[in-house]
Amino acid sequence: MAGSELTNVKSPRVKAAKRLAKRAFRERDRAFLAEGPQAVREALASPGVVTELFTTAEAEVRHADLVEAARAAGVPVFGASGEVMAELAQTVTPQGVLAVCRFVHVPLAEAVPDGTELVAVLTHVRDPGNAGTVLRTADAAGAGAVVFTDASVDPYNGKCVRASAGSLFHLPVVTAAPVAATVAHLKSAGLRVLAADGAGTNTLDDVDLSGPAAWLFGNEAWGLPKEVLDLADEVVRVPVYGRAESLNLATAAAVCLYASARAQRTAPANGPAAR
Repeated sequence: MAGSELTNVKSPRVKAAKRLAKRAFRERDRAFLAEGPQAVREALASPGVVTELFTTAEAEVRHADLVEAARAAGVPVFGASGEVMAELAQTVTPQGVLAVCRFVHVPLAEAVPDGTELVAVLTHVRDPGNAGTVLRTADAAGAGAVVFTDASVDPYNGKCVRASAGSLFHLPVVTAAPVAATVAHLKSAGLRVLAADGAGTNTLDDVDLSGPAAWLFGNEAWGLPKEVLDLADEVVRVPVYGRAESLNLATAAAVCLYASARAQRTAPANGPAAR
């Protein structure tokens, strides 16, 4: 391990990284923490994103490929004692690898150009675990972008970053976007705006999903407010065939996004999805 090991939890470098656990400091420094080998690996695959890497001696051996990739990219690598890593990490059992990263979000117009086929929009979503899971699901479903509105959780929240399992670094992400302006842009880019909500008259079984679509997903407890529902082209509910009262947000989002992705990929060449 190059250099001496960081052992003082009050050292300036450790304190500078630790404060990124708070949103105000993340926004001030335009930086956030990516914890764990999966998140760090995906962050390192995005040139210029990682600015510092902290690793324990044990993790340096276990994840030598990450350390080598960081050094090859000119990223400073700092050894950290177990106490320091526990101070920096936001998990109960740290995996010994943690990176400081630059913000990666982009403007809405850049994230959603004309021709985009599938977009997930999180509006009034407050739980970072749910938000990160939706981001991961959107990535897996082949979405072109994920938009976090100004009423939703910060995607750089540590729990959200971990729940995204690296997908935060895979596709364009927009943050703090006003809902009305977002919907207007989505429509101008040629996407049909669908609100996923239990108030929908039609279900996924009733709606043609073969064309470009943007899905609006709402709060975990009370869904989408009326003013947001009114912005959508159509309000769609996920059918419940059994006795469950409802699906949680992340599961409902997965069902909706995959329904659109499948319909778009199986539509005939001269059908609604043809461009």
